[in-house]
Amino acid sequence: QNSMVLSAAIFITLIGLIIYLHFVKIDQESLLVIGSLGIQVTSSYASGKESTTFIEMGQVKDVVINEAIHMQKVIYYLCILLRDPEDPQGVSEVVPLFQSSKPRLDCLIEVYKSCQEILEQRKTAPQSS
Repeated sequence: QNSMVLSAAIFITLIGLIIYLHFVKIDQESLLVIGSLGIQVTSSYASGKESTTFIEMGQVKDVVINEAIHMQKVIYYLCILLRDPEDPQGVSEVVPLFQSSKPRLDCLIEVYKSCQEILEQRKTAPQSS
């Protein structure tokens, strides 16, 4: 009977580990910004599964670096601000990026600068046409 309980505990632990690796443990996160189309956010899980989210550029109001205090520590993260369809000056949603990898501030600044360059090109392109 003890071996049966031990076998069941091992089996449940293995199932839990597989579920964790497949649905929770993010191995890699990437961001692809194309000024004329939009922003693609891809998360690759440890199991090999990928999750992709696409945000049309017309919905993007801005990209910002936000900060939060967590356990007596300041954490910085990149966010996409989405336009409010009813109020063009308002923000309807904040989409945080790189939540699992938590890159350092200097890395976030580099990504932020690149995103801002693309957003600026998008803003000036219609005016020059």
